Amino acid sequence: MDPPGFALESYDPIGRFRPRYRSLEIGDRLQQVPRSAGARHWNFKLGLPVDASGELADARRFADIREFRQLLLSDERQLARNLAQHLVVYATGTPVGFSDRPELENLLEKAKKNQYGVRSLIHEVVQSGLFLNR
Repeated sequence: MDPPGFALESYDPIGRFRPRYRSLEIGDRLQQVPRSAGARHWNFKLGLPVDASGELADARRFADIREFRQLLLSDERQLARNLAQHLVVYATGTPVGFSDRPELENLLEKAKKNQYGVRSLIHEVVQSGLFLNR
């Protein structure tokens, strides 16, 4: 399963927060909201509560997007490593291989002094051998 998917379940397809799913048949009827001229009226009910809880691969559990965010932020280097890998793939068009790991770790060590900021990660990727020699 995809833990970020579970954490983001509280948001509908256009990014609005939703504490409950929508239903066409079963659920609590909404109070009528005055419609503005030309606005569409969707006839739906409030269904079951959204369950945004999940578990990461290392068995750490979260109840919602806030707890998921805190779990991700607890390991800044891993988060920076993931972003750097994606930047390398975007910049070079090739995946990061096993032999590229030492260069990637060197890149991360240099970016550490700037708290792994996106600007410093981009700069280090562009200055690295991963980018210059591919």
